[in-house]
Amino acid sequence: MASSEGFLTDEQRGMLKIASQNVEIALPSPRLSSSPKSPTSLFSDRQLKVPAVGKAPTGGIAVRHVRRSHSGKFVRVKKDGAGGKGTWGKLLDTDGESHIDRNDPNYDSGEEPYQLVGSTISDPLDEYKKAVVSIIEEYFSTSDVELAASDLKDLGSSEYHPYFIKRLVSMSMDRHDKEKEMASVLLSALYADGINPPLFRDGFVMLLESADDLAVDILDAVDILALFIARAVVDEILPPALLTRAKKTLPESSKGYQVLQTAEKSYLSAPHHAELLERRWGGSTHVTVEEMKKKIADLLREYVESGDTFEACRCIRELGVSFFHHEVVKKALVLAMEIQTAEPLILKLLKEAAEEGLISSSQMVKGFARLAESLDDLALDIPSAKTLFQSIVPKAISEGWLDASFTKSSYEDGEAQNEDKKLMQYKKEVVTIIHEYFLSDDIPELIRSLEDLRLPEFNPIFLKKLITLAMDRKNREKEMASVLLSALHIEIFSTEDIVNGFVMLLESAEDTALDILDASNELALFLARAVIDDVLVPLNLEDIASKLPLSCSGSETVRMARSLITARHAGERLLRCWGGGTGWAVEDAKDKIMKLLEEYESGGVVAEACQCIRDLGMPFFNHEVVKKALVMAMEKKNDRMLDLLQVCFNEGLITINQMTKGFTRVKDGLDDLALDIPNAKDKFSFYMEYAQKKGWLLPSFGASAVEALPTAATS
Repeated sequence: MASSEGFLTDEQRGMLKIASQNVEIALPSPRLSSSPKSPTSLFSDRQLKVPAVGKAPTGGIAVRHVRRSHSGKFVRVKKDGAGGKGTWGKLLDTDGESHIDRNDPNYDSGEEPYQLVGSTISDPLDEYKKAVVSIIEEYFSTSDVELAASDLKDLGSSEYHPYFIKRLVSMSMDRHDKEKEMASVLLSALYADGINPPLFRDGFVMLLESADDLAVDILDAVDILALFIARAVVDEILPPALLTRAKKTLPESSKGYQVLQTAEKSYLSAPHHAELLERRWGGSTHVTVEEMKKKIADLLREYVESGDTFEACRCIRELGVSFFHHEVVKKALVLAMEIQTAEPLILKLLKEAAEEGLISSSQMVKGFARLAESLDDLALDIPSAKTLFQSIVPKAISEGWLDASFTKSSYEDGEAQNEDKKLMQYKKEVVTIIHEYFLSDDIPELIRSLEDLRLPEFNPIFLKKLITLAMDRKNREKEMASVLLSALHIEIFSTEDIVNGFVMLLESAEDTALDILDASNELALFLARAVIDDVLVPLNLEDIASKLPLSCSGSETVRMARSLITARHAGERLLRCWGGGTGWAVEDAKDKIMKLLEEYESGGVVAEACQCIRDLGMPFFNHEVVKKALVMAMEKKNDRMLDLLQVCFNEGLITINQMTKGFTRVKDGLDDLALDIPNAKDKFSFYMEYAQKKGWLLPSFGASAVEALPTAATS
């Protein structure tokens, strides 16, 4: 009978005690077995606790789980029916350690336990990132754009190009301005040639998204990245619309959003922003004449000290100013006169450069000619300068690196002395007129001054003087020259005058380059701008090129102008080539003209409309007033516009040339107008007859209308 103190009777407790003692005697010591299934280990981990009588067990193994064998001995019974002591055990059950003897004849290496060896799995993106870092580092040290582009192409994995863009920009951001400029130049070179345009956008978006991280290491990261974005827009790598789209995807509190705001407000909306951005990091394409002269003098003095002709030729080649090599010739000859012991070395260098084609024959002659011109001044410092020069010339001719024609011409820059006095006086007066124009920006006054001279045969010379003077000034004057050229073409200059003027400019381009280092590029811009402004047509460029001598460097300038015209967004870009607002001013003027005409048509006062036209300050663009007035009269079926044109003509506000130009543009666009206004041709015939009766049009109106370009009316 059970005791009230517990569930076990005295007899049961006695049997449990005996079983426990038997187990302790029968089982081996824990030190003899290390098997995880050893009963000893189980008992050592789980002590069997027997509660006091009358109390329920609270832990350990319950008594009901203890099984007894028929022998009365307590043994641990294996689970899953594997049997107990003296049985075979469970299939694949190993209670003890199994030792593999490699000397056993039945030894099988496959029974050896497997050992897992860790190995790194290479990520293609990680490998790509490491490779582009070395390409960028090498590019920063060599400045070789072609090599960098070739290495990137050989690397492959074009889908990872956005990471290259991000890495290139981020690495340059933490370096000097030189590397930043190099990064921009490389991006421009790779656009559409090495990297697809959509990948450029992806790369810059990645930069914007990581702007917060970049700002941790680079204090002015926002400003620098904004400059890169703005420069990419100016270089037409990124579309301006990307900035608007990207702002919608970025949080307003992010650094990337600040970058886009800075790019838009501080850089892209600033006056002359294109030029400022291109020179912000000291662009390598803009080197002053003085800087180039200093580089030439330094390399020549280094050559005299070292005597290494090959190295000197390499340095001359690296200057990249083949059109300025006459300066190398002149400075080399002067150095030979200053240091007479260096004369053999100098002559050797010039001969080597001529034979390699490094210094062309024309540049060599020009260098000698420039020195011949300054011999009188040079003789003040080097008394024997003339004698030394006269001894050098025969040597150079006899050795074949100076053209024999030099002795016949003896520097033919005395052209000014043989000029007609009338032409010399004209040149003197037009220089004054041009200077006044640059100060006043008064186109009508300049036109009146030219008409007072009564020398239209010299119009090409005026054009040459205008552009030459503008090239030696700031971008403001260059922009003014282009605007004036457009006005002169409408008022008093013929297309032939302008073509001949550009031919004269290009023929003397090498002389101009003596004072203006970048003359070739500037002339190409003036030519391309003239085409965009409808002053010339593309076919005129062919005429200009055909009139140039075969050896003239101006042919290359014409080719450059053609490439500028055919480039993407050429019109907008060339209208802003000097940072001027003329392109935008014309669009604004068109809007203002439309508004003032609509106001007048709805009951406005003639005097007020005339004042608005006068306030536009663009008399060379008044043909737009005539065109829009005629079109509006056709659309509104209101001939009140003719009264306005009559008053403008009577007051001299719209000249006969402007009136004729406006009628011509409307006539050229009649086919398009007829789609919206069925009776447009009938209306125009009526207006034309009215204008001819009133004397608004030139007698040659009919012929000029036929010759007008079809595109003129739709501009």
